[in-house]
Amino acid sequence: MALSKPTNLLLQLTSAYFERLYTSPLKTKAITSCILATLGNLISQKISGAKYLNEDSLIAFALFGLFFGGPVPHYFYTFIRPFVTNPLIILLIERCIYTPCYQALALYMLSLFEGNTHKEASKQMKKLYWPVLTANLKYLTLLQFINIKYVPPVLRVLVINFIGFFWAIYLAQQRAKQAKAAGGKI
Repeated sequence: MALSKPTNLLLQLTSAYFERLYTSPLKTKAITSCILATLGNLISQKISGAKYLNEDSLIAFALFGLFFGGPVPHYFYTFIRPFVTNPLIILLIERCIYTPCYQALALYMLSLFEGNTHKEASKQMKKLYWPVLTANLKYLTLLQFINIKYVPPVLRVLVINFIGFFWAIYLAQQRAKQAKAAGGKI
């Protein structure tokens, strides 16, 4: 049947993803985060109507996803799970300690990966930190709680990837707005 081929392909891709997630979780999360961050940035540039792709921004998001976007959350949750099992406590730790640090790291490293100096990266981070952190806490807290409390463990990474994809679009949009307001590039 012709109609069953796309379904079979989707099932095969999903099966391969879950198999890789089980056998090589860190590598799979890093590569997936790299791809989703890059796609999020690309879509953000298309939404904003950019005539030319900002390749520096695409590369920055790809590198951040590869080196930080997949590994940092992997190690955070791997470390916290044996000590804390209550979903509300995990959420509080994640929202109050992890998220503020991770957002600062993301803004700073994205700027560095685009070739900015430490001073420029720090300046950009300081301008965007509170608006981005506030939006993260405001819009993603409920989604994080649902993911931690109700999503089966085997599907949590997939759900987080989906959320992360849209967050990458939002983050790229915020950085582009800030760059436009500053009259420069980010």
